[in-house]
Amino acid sequence: MPDADSTPTFTITDLAREFDVTTRTIRFYEDEGLLAPQRVGRNRLYSPRDKTRLKLILRGKRLGFALGEIRELFDLYDLAQDEKPQLRLLLEHVSAKRALLEQQKQDIDIVLAEMTALEERCMSILNQ
Repeated sequence: MPDADSTPTFTITDLAREFDVTTRTIRFYEDEGLLAPQRVGRNRLYSPRDKTRLKLILRGKRLGFALGEIRELFDLYDLAQDEKPQLRLLLEHVSAKRALLEQQKQDIDIVLAEMTALEERCMSILNQ
């Protein structure tokens, strides 16, 4: 909902529709201090910054980041004179998530191999 003389703004419905989330989800992120819309009466108006932050929150959640970790990255970004501290922290988090996913992948491969062996034994017994 852009205003002719200012930065474009978005309603909660606009963002919910664009990112395929519920308005309740967006309000939750607001309650958590991750989004800070303007209030005009009872309406919330989200800035392009809020829209970008919502996109980053959702991406972070898909990558397995906790809201606290996302908040920490936002806080670093808001306080930093440059992006290096934020990028270092992001790299640490990504590295930790990658290691966890690699371990889970190995665990899944082992379980799948065991299931295959079990299926083969069962089929062998049934075919006797």
